[in-house]
Amino acid sequence: MKSLEKLLSTSGAPLGPGARLLDLPDLDGFGPLGRELRALLFRRNGFYAFESALHVFPSAAPGKEMNLNGWNSFDLWRFEYGDLAEGTLFFAEDAFGNQFSLYDQHVYFFDAETGQLTEFSNDLEAWADHVLREYRVTTGYPLLHEWQEKNGALASGARLMPKIPFVLGGGYSVENLYSLAAVSAMKSRGNLARQLKDLPDGAKVRFQVIE
Repeated sequence: MKSLEKLLSTSGAPLGPGARLLDLPDLDGFGPLGRELRALLFRRNGFYAFESALHVFPSAAPGKEMNLNGWNSFDLWRFEYGDLAEGTLFFAEDAFGNQFSLYDQHVYFFDAETGQLTEFSNDLEAWADHVLREYRVTTGYPLLHEWQEKNGALASGARLMPKIPFVLGGGYSVENLYSLAAVSAMKSRGNLARQLKDLPDGAKVRFQVIE
């Protein structure tokens, strides 16, 4: 079984109705990767996996579920990152709101706290393979599982937010995590990422939650 097939077999139900071309953002600029993402969403229009630690955005969705176009809107939260998020298309996220994106003909991992892009894979098949092989690290599943055992299921449209950001020394522990609406979490960390950009070691930063 191929990796994308295996990932879909372990994921939940589609988050939206059958994908339509008019619901999708312009993916042509992302070459083969854009076509791969379009094919994936036509097959399963968004989904959660690993107890919702992995969230793939649908092209369209009812209720409170965020769709791909809405999530990538500049005015929603991306503006807080300035040029750190330029040229990317965010299509999935882990338990903490770190993003998986299409960028420069590859799949990248986008650290939500620093805005740093790290090459993750060459295509979506390799992305799924990497996620499956190292899901405990790539999705944040162990901490989300532990948090949900103590606090109940993570609400739709929410991600786990560290009380003290990881990049500022916050621990990877349930005690340092709480549930926050994903948009607020990304705005807050985008503001932090812009402060950290080109900042010398030891300089002071101000972290605040932005609604």
